[in-house]
Amino acid sequence: MNYEQLVQFVIGDTGESLGKFVPELILCGSILLMLLLRLFDFTRRLLPSWFIALVGVTAAFVYSAPWVFLADGGQISRSEIFTGMLVYDTFTVYFRALLTFATALFIILTRLTGLANRENDSDFYTLVLGATVGMCLMASANHFLIVFLSIEMASIPSYALVGILKSNRKSSEASMKYAVYGAGAAGIMLYGISLLAGISGSAHLPTIAWRLSQGIGADYQLVLVLAALMLLVGMAFKLSAVPFHFWCPDAFEGASAEVNGFLSVVSKAAALALLVRLAVGFSLPPAAEPVMGANEVVMASGDQRANPAAAGLMIAKQQNAPIFATAWAEDSRQGHDPPSVAEVVPVADAPADAGATPTRTFLAYVIAIMAAVTCTFGNLAAYGQTNIKRLLAYSTIAHAGYMMMPIAAGLLMLENNPLGATEAFAALLLYAFLYVFMNLGAFAIVAFVRNAIGSEEIVDYAGLVRSSPGLVFCFAAILFSLIGLPPLAGFLAKLVIFSGLVNAGMFWLLFIAGANTVISLFYYLNVLRVMIFDPEPETREPIHFPMISLRGIYVAVLTAPMVLLIIQWNGLYEWAIAACKNLAGA
Repeated sequence: MNYEQLVQFVIGDTGESLGKFVPELILCGSILLMLLLRLFDFTRRLLPSWFIALVGVTAAFVYSAPWVFLADGGQISRSEIFTGMLVYDTFTVYFRALLTFATALFIILTRLTGLANRENDSDFYTLVLGATVGMCLMASANHFLIVFLSIEMASIPSYALVGILKSNRKSSEASMKYAVYGAGAAGIMLYGISLLAGISGSAHLPTIAWRLSQGIGADYQLVLVLAALMLLVGMAFKLSAVPFHFWCPDAFEGASAEVNGFLSVVSKAAALALLVRLAVGFSLPPAAEPVMGANEVVMASGDQRANPAAAGLMIAKQQNAPIFATAWAEDSRQGHDPPSVAEVVPVADAPADAGATPTRTFLAYVIAIMAAVTCTFGNLAAYGQTNIKRLLAYSTIAHAGYMMMPIAAGLLMLENNPLGATEAFAALLLYAFLYVFMNLGAFAIVAFVRNAIGSEEIVDYAGLVRSSPGLVFCFAAILFSLIGLPPLAGFLAKLVIFSGLVNAGMFWLLFIAGANTVISLFYYLNVLRVMIFDPEPETREPIHFPMISLRGIYVAVLTAPMVLLIIQWNGLYEWAIAACKNLAGA
């Protein structure tokens, strides 16, 4: 292998990969365009930043085209791009579309509330799109370098977004707390990554999974457990899961309601996608060794004996052969001739993996316990809150616990019931989609009421039904859906998660989830009680929120799925199943 061949290989792989990376490129192009146009005042007036951001994120969503790639059970198979740094499959398509769709809704909300003024709109929307790019990378990460970089790409703009209200002392304090906690969590996670990479000799996730399953690192069991727990620290921080939730209530109280909606929906969805990638990747390694890792780019030279593994890989790649089995990979290390394509041992004939079961069980129960504690703490802490943003912050923590439960259930069923595992992961994807409307709708209403009365205290919502009944009806539908009451879509979201827990035999976790649903009923209903039954305070003017307006239509659009999707949800669930088919191999 010489330098010219290496360059040709990288260029060829990059050319193939770029076609599967277009949505992220569109977002990056939108960022560059906003930064260029801000240089001149007339260009900023001609093409405002919010318009460029909205068009860019909408174009990225349209190019993701989930209605094409997820239709009829999924139209694409799993493939690694950029020399294995990223993975492109139906799971990537689903979350890429979900993240860009939610970001588009968020941009519209910021225009309706006037959060980003003309002074800082370029900075604001640059941060939003930059964070979205990082979150898209989180959903497709296949290498620890991308795992860490994507988390930081998503986190650092989020710190600035929390403190975007420059004249608000609470906002600045919240941003500082968020950044400090984030730096600590990132350092711990990076140390865990270094331990795993050091033991396995690679940072490529499938390669690490294969080597660990073959017994490499058997003498370092405690180190592996420590590394896994350190990785979970970083994931728990992004999910605001207990005990790494401390930043969430303070950050949500100090930040604007609009930014809270973005963080609680888009950031959480990306973190859940990455958690699934890591958990499934380490608990279900391939039956054969990945011959070429992302950080081990090799290419066959004229003499195949110089690098038989690379030569065999090139043959397999050209003729779409299956991944070579372990026995062949071992021969290649000893300098033997690479086999022909006809001699390649199929993956199905390789020895069954026995090393993944302990890892799978360990991860499943750690995630399950963390989910149970997170859900319980979030619901209990929300009960005594008087500020609506802090209440919704603890609600967000509780829902992070709900959405971690199907991951634990899916891990337990990966080996014996891959179809059940696929349905469990699909339950998470369906919940994440519905959560976009529920939580973004709740924070949108909080933002509109804040602009009207200048307060975010629950007591100031008293008597709101008398002057704005349409707004209260929409808020009630969203809150009831967050509880999970039928016949709203939130009931469907929890039903599919509970079904996955039953299939996995995790009845203890099902009982905790059900009990927490009952607990959440009280603090959500308390908000409705204040709005409906309490008299309007004399110090506050009546709030008139017309539903026949842009703001009213926006709230109605976010509320409508809570009522209508329960009628026709099968198509969305089929998309979720198609998105997860590559994960469990069902």
